[in-house]
Amino acid sequence: MGRTLSATIRRLNEATLQTGVAALAASDERIRAMHQRHGAPPLWAREEGFATLVKIILEQQVSLASAAAAFTNLEARLGVVAPDAFLGLNDSELRLIGFSRQKAGYCRGLATALLDGSLSLGNLASVDDAAARATLLGIRGVGPWTADVYLLFALQRPDVWPPGDRALVVSMAENLGLPAVPTYEEAAAIAGRWAPWRSVAARMMWHAYLAKRGRSLE
Repeated sequence: MGRTLSATIRRLNEATLQTGVAALAASDERIRAMHQRHGAPPLWAREEGFATLVKIILEQQVSLASAAAAFTNLEARLGVVAPDAFLGLNDSELRLIGFSRQKAGYCRGLATALLDGSLSLGNLASVDDAAARATLLGIRGVGPWTADVYLLFALQRPDVWPPGDRALVVSMAENLGLPAVPTYEEAAAIAGRWAPWRSVAARMMWHAYLAKRGRSLE
């Protein structure tokens, strides 16, 4: 499915997102029907760096609304969400902003690693998916879902399917005519058919999920 073309694409943009949508719709009638119902998804691009990774950590295993509220509180407190400013907040301040003790610890560790030079997020744009994922997984508090969401939205890689995302599997059941919500392993196997455009398929699934519920990702 467009493998030769996608192999030359390191980052999605508005144009290549539409190319991926067209390729998926042409190859899978269920995707085509979903596209006809809901239209193309947004690109949902996020800036690379500390602030975006903090926001994705906040999104772990909570509602998007609560994560967004906590991040908005953080921005209101700091102005620019940067590692040095983040480390200036104490436990009580972070708790009031909306951080659990665990997530505060994760983000402090991330900020410290960036400041002491043991980690560079800027280098991730120049390496392949496997290397970028391995670097992210080396950060305490960053698991496969968090790493792949960063690849999807910050690095905008075209062929990433994040594991363990409940909204994705529910949307697959709703839009693919499945008899039940698939397991995460079953979902990954189904998504394998959509390579090399799995990031586009994930966006389409999230877009359909949110549209059905009258919600927005951001």
